[in-house]
Amino acid sequence: MAVAVSEVRHGGCSPSSARDTACLCDFKTSPSLAGISNDKQDVCVIPVQPIRAAVRRRAPLSVWQRTSRQRSGAHIPASPAMQQSDDAEVPALNDLNNNSSKHRSGAQGRDGFRNQQKDSEGSMESPNLEFEYGDTDSLTAELSELYSYTEEPEFSLNRDYFEEDFRSHVKGRRWVELSVDDQRAYVMRLLDALEVTDREKRLKVARAILYLAQGVFDECDTEADVLHWSRHNVFLLYDMGIFTALLELLSMEIDNNQACSSAVRKPAISLADSTELRVLLSIMYLMVETIRVEMEDDRPEWRTAREAFKTELGSPLYNGEPFALLLFTMVTKFCSMSAPHFPMKKVLLLLWKTVLFTLGGFEELQAMKVRGREKLKLPPLPEDSIKVVRNMRAASPPASAMELIEQQQQQKRGRRSRRSAFVDSLEGDSPFAKKQPLVKQDSLDTYNERDPFKNDDARDEEDDGEDVDSGIEGLPWAPKVREKDIEHFLETSRNKFIGFTLGNDTETLVGLPRPIHESVKTLKQHKYVSIAEVQIKREEELQQCPMTMGEEEVEETPAEILYVGMLPSLSQYVIALLKLLLAAAPTSKAKTDSINILADVLPEEMPITVLQSMKLGIDVNRHKEIIVKAISALLLLLLKHFKLNHIYQFEYVSQHLVFANCIPLILKFFNQNIMSYISAKNSICVLDFPHCVVHEMPELTAESLEAGDSNQFCWRNLFSCINLLRILNKLTKWKHSRTMMLVVFKSAPILKRALKVKQAMMQLYVLKLLKIQTKYLGRQWRKSNMKTMSAIYQKVRHRLNDDWAYGNDIDARPWDFQAEECALRESIEKFNTRRYDKNQNSEFAPVDNCLQSVLGQRVELPEDFHYSYEMWLEREVFSQPIQWEGLLQSQ
Repeated sequence: MAVAVSEVRHGGCSPSSARDTACLCDFKTSPSLAGISNDKQDVCVIPVQPIRAAVRRRAPLSVWQRTSRQRSGAHIPASPAMQQSDDAEVPALNDLNNNSSKHRSGAQGRDGFRNQQKDSEGSMESPNLEFEYGDTDSLTAELSELYSYTEEPEFSLNRDYFEEDFRSHVKGRRWVELSVDDQRAYVMRLLDALEVTDREKRLKVARAILYLAQGVFDECDTEADVLHWSRHNVFLLYDMGIFTALLELLSMEIDNNQACSSAVRKPAISLADSTELRVLLSIMYLMVETIRVEMEDDRPEWRTAREAFKTELGSPLYNGEPFALLLFTMVTKFCSMSAPHFPMKKVLLLLWKTVLFTLGGFEELQAMKVRGREKLKLPPLPEDSIKVVRNMRAASPPASAMELIEQQQQQKRGRRSRRSAFVDSLEGDSPFAKKQPLVKQDSLDTYNERDPFKNDDARDEEDDGEDVDSGIEGLPWAPKVREKDIEHFLETSRNKFIGFTLGNDTETLVGLPRPIHESVKTLKQHKYVSIAEVQIKREEELQQCPMTMGEEEVEETPAEILYVGMLPSLSQYVIALLKLLLAAAPTSKAKTDSINILADVLPEEMPITVLQSMKLGIDVNRHKEIIVKAISALLLLLLKHFKLNHIYQFEYVSQHLVFANCIPLILKFFNQNIMSYISAKNSICVLDFPHCVVHEMPELTAESLEAGDSNQFCWRNLFSCINLLRILNKLTKWKHSRTMMLVVFKSAPILKRALKVKQAMMQLYVLKLLKIQTKYLGRQWRKSNMKTMSAIYQKVRHRLNDDWAYGNDIDARPWDFQAEECALRESIEKFNTRRYDKNQNSEFAPVDNCLQSVLGQRVELPEDFHYSYEMWLEREVFSQPIQWEGLLQSQ
């Protein structure tokens, strides 16, 4: 492919070092494909032998060389140093050992080695986290997070109200003993009782319904029985129309101005102020979450009910708008301080699960993406990203300062013994080679515990190490190339070889040398056309030729319906969600003007003992974590579905997030001890639902509360962190001005600290964020962070022409934030106006010039018109003198 290297240039390398080290110049292609700089000032020197030995281990540093050769179609002449290493590895090692004193004698060599050690040596001994990312946690965990620990006494209250009403209608039998017909008859009785005007009676009936949705736990012996009867009852409640009745009651509570005004006047808001709302929202959440989750043993009528409920929630059936918009309205009312008593955690959880149910989760999104590409006749996706990420293994994080000091001391103590053992191994006295100081060139990868100098026989004995993943062959992602990259490559090549360009022509290769032809061929083989590019091109055509193209047929998908409903108040929704995220972030400091998100967790009577205070403290922290989890998952779902539905819908939401300071907010969230946050134990297992309603409550002590659970990590916190990183990636991808915001806010050290979490998916998105800003961070940062650079190369997808590691790309030029964002905003506004503004085509509408047809048109009059019609005639017609002679006068 385009890489004919006629001579090897060692930029800034001395002859001796050129013999013993491999300069990255050796891997350069034409200034095109690999995108590596020709600038002598930006050359990184890497010892040859760790690279050559790593080739046998498939280590990331060898990937740099291997991929270069693969891209060139194996037509790259190897450099002299690499040929020497290929032909005779052991002599080259001996030569490297003989010349080691020369390297150590130079101060510059010592400094360079120490700088590389600073980031690339060592690893923090943190355990691998056995975390499987998904749409949600287990059903039990999701149900337990609905309730605060301060709501525990209400479980027995719900049971008491149910049993009081149930015994008055059904004598001598339990709920689980009734036939389905009897159960339906009783639920119908409850439904009728919901319509009474007495608020207290209505609340008692709602609590009885909540007890049914919770699984009539007093009649169950195990948690499985509770979940079984909860599922049975929820489908029964939906079939009887309970959800619609609850929706009407919820609308009444939202519009209850008396409750809002009394809550505003209160100095402190507690659980008692939101009792009715909490009961209604709890029933609705249980119904949405239970019906959303599919089970293998579901009855056929349940599967039918699930699809009907999904369609009902996503359609504008509730006052002409989807159910999610009602919940968005609650969020904005709460954040505007007009309804501070709203139980915001329950609202956000219900909103998240409603959007997840109606729009679909990540696997459904992937299937929709595949169908969308087939519909547009685009090539299939190169791989299933969900499966690739799940198969990735975590990398060892960068070392701490203390670990580096300990390693240096160990190196000083064992340097002589290691050197002698190393020489013995080369002479054949030892079956296996020992570790050497140069091993520390190892990169942050899954192979970092291996010794690059070990021979092939020793490799089998190392395969059972925890960081070894022998199942990975090569790089995990297929490379991609955009049309823009091919155009830029050809423009550069034509300027160099011909002296002029041909615009966007990617077919004409006349006058270009053969290697350029091969490069273009390889680039086109990996060309990837996204759905977004097709949508942008289609939108440009519709804007340019509105009459020729005609009206666009817009499919009424759930995402489209939701976007149309959110469009008028989208900025308010985004700002409200970010306000809540800021208030719930662990790094946020309490301020007097910040919103109070603890209204549905604080009890009426504040704790008076140490044990009660500890319990409330855990409850408050857990409450905030659940809010962060719900908001992060909700925002990510909206971004991904809107991007698939239409790219400009995604860009509109993204721009509102950026303008509302979402980028610094997420960075602020990660500017903490992220390991402590992920391993936080803000939960009390014995108080979680349904455990607390089935088993006897043990006596809580301060020691048991401090110990927490035995889990290695907190699922919801790790889930939230990954979601926030994915949102940050969505906002900054291909947006150079936003990438510069990451640089300006000094995100690199914050993100590097997040690499200490040994979870593959989280590390992948951290490395993606580091990759896009590497070219702006300067040569010294890249030089001292080679371990991170190697991790990026191994784990993140490659763009064949992306010069991410050297900062010579044309996109690294000075940026203008306002110009880029304003151009994008203009395109978004044109799209919204063309598609959703009903009055924008009025100038193209035909005009009716016939007097009779105009007078015969039906005019929509207000409802009260017939009441005031006679008064209007008297005032406007009969009491006004008509100047008939005025009609005869010429104008």
